[in-house]
Amino acid sequence: MQTTQKNTVPRPEYPRPQLVRDRWMNLNGPWEFEMDFGGSGKEREVYRSKKLKTQIVVPFCPESKLSGIAYEDFIPAVWYRREFVLPDSWDGGRILLHFGAVDYDTEVWINEVSAGTHRGGYTSFSFDITEQLRPGSNVVTVCAEDEPRSGLQPVGKQRREHHFIQARCDYTRTTGIWQTVWLECVPQQYLSALKILPDPENKRVHIESRIKGNTNGLLLEAEAWYQGRRVGSSVAGIAGETAYLTIELEEIHLWEPGKPELYDLNFIVQKGKEPIDRVRSYFGLRSVTIRNHAVAINGKPVFQRLVLDQGFYPDGIYTAPTEEDLKKDIRISMEMGFNGARLHQKVFEPEYLYWADKMGYLVWGESASWGLDITAPMGLERFLPEWMEAVERDYNHPSIIGWCPFNETWDKNGTRQDDEVLRIAWQVTKSMDPSRPVIDTSGNFHVKTDVFDIHDYDQDPESLRAKLEPMRTGEGVYVTFPDRQKYEGQPYFVSEYGGIWWKPGDKQGWGYGTRPGSEKEFLERYRGLTEALLKHPRICAFCYTQLYDVEQEVNGLYTYDRKPKFDPEIIRAINSQKAAIE
Repeated sequence: MQTTQKNTVPRPEYPRPQLVRDRWMNLNGPWEFEMDFGGSGKEREVYRSKKLKTQIVVPFCPESKLSGIAYEDFIPAVWYRREFVLPDSWDGGRILLHFGAVDYDTEVWINEVSAGTHRGGYTSFSFDITEQLRPGSNVVTVCAEDEPRSGLQPVGKQRREHHFIQARCDYTRTTGIWQTVWLECVPQQYLSALKILPDPENKRVHIESRIKGNTNGLLLEAEAWYQGRRVGSSVAGIAGETAYLTIELEEIHLWEPGKPELYDLNFIVQKGKEPIDRVRSYFGLRSVTIRNHAVAINGKPVFQRLVLDQGFYPDGIYTAPTEEDLKKDIRISMEMGFNGARLHQKVFEPEYLYWADKMGYLVWGESASWGLDITAPMGLERFLPEWMEAVERDYNHPSIIGWCPFNETWDKNGTRQDDEVLRIAWQVTKSMDPSRPVIDTSGNFHVKTDVFDIHDYDQDPESLRAKLEPMRTGEGVYVTFPDRQKYEGQPYFVSEYGGIWWKPGDKQGWGYGTRPGSEKEFLERYRGLTEALLKHPRICAFCYTQLYDVEQEVNGLYTYDRKPKFDPEIIRAINSQKAAIE
């Protein structure tokens, strides 16, 4: 499926696994770099500079060690510059410049001419730079402005203070480019986007596609393949910029957790019998529905044994040093008996989701909503466009079984959250994707939600059982903050629990509750808390906090550098017990 450029640049793998072409160029590696502490660079026309002050290694943020900078204080703006030469074979095509993610307000210049802007720190964006190019060497310049303390942008778990130990569960910031930058050559008419709608009940897959350029008289052909066998095809005319296809499948192989059956998709944009554009993709045939009080995959209730994954790395911060590191985080989670993760307060890169698809790993897609003031409608103005970009970009991944726009929407400075912000975010998400459940805000304060979830860090298993017992007998439901949210019969998800502090000898770290006095005490507490949830007939999922330590937070099952703190088999045996709801 994926194509990799064999060179020494960091993160060389193809960065968009669900829409693959052969003609592309990775721009990761050394760039000229400059920090702009006064935020005056645009006034000074830095984009006209012939050289910047120092160097950085892209795609690693300047706060990270792998960038070569490792500056951790606030940086209001950063500048990047590099030259590139296009291959001769790209003559005649259109040239697209892609950014995986840049935090936060970005403007890009090609040869001192503005190519466009983008707002948002977590989603991908592109510019058609064909008209700004010149023969031979070209220059790309990037400015990224970032103010995580403003309340006007989502920052997730990036700390908004100087002193990390006071931040508790916030960590080192990320500024500027933190995912792959790359060039792509496309024809004058090309396939620009796909929305794949699996329909296992009817043994078919539906495809909505967008095509750029003059599409008069063009056709779009799609073929589905399974393990080298063609199992269906379809051809449709292109109306304007859109084509709709349905492929009847000759073989049915369902994607399930731990059993990741995937189909390949090949697309050809053609004029008559002449191929104009070729694209490769893939899909998983699966459905997600709510049945009684459970979340069902392909019609079967599946207890979600999830772990919190925050997507931080000691040397790369937001950016995994290698593709293997992305795969490893999924693998070590599965080795402990988890079948998925809450991707917490961060929109993860497409390459992670690709491996979740390939490995049969369930994930909830979440935004980096912390840091954004949602006590006023302006919060929605800043939040919604980027969230819509995330849902659109990641829609096709079968591993994503639900969306969660917000997490713990606390009131701010004595002002209540604006409930309409949450309600609209839920409605927009459902309108974009009616095929998955949506949690409006994880933990609190729910306004409109398909799954009711709570966060509870009670360290006493008996106390946790007692809170949940009335729900077992039908006498009531445990609701945190009952004055602010109401349970309405949805599936019930304990989406944060545990967080047990464990790092012997460390008196500076942070975690939830009291420290266990021994490894035996830790495991007894872990077993008790986990079994209280697994054995409850009305609980459909849990999410343990967390997979690995992150900086000062030391409640991971692995250390920050991904070494197990406990025998994975012991944790696996606890997690793998049959759940009451299954």
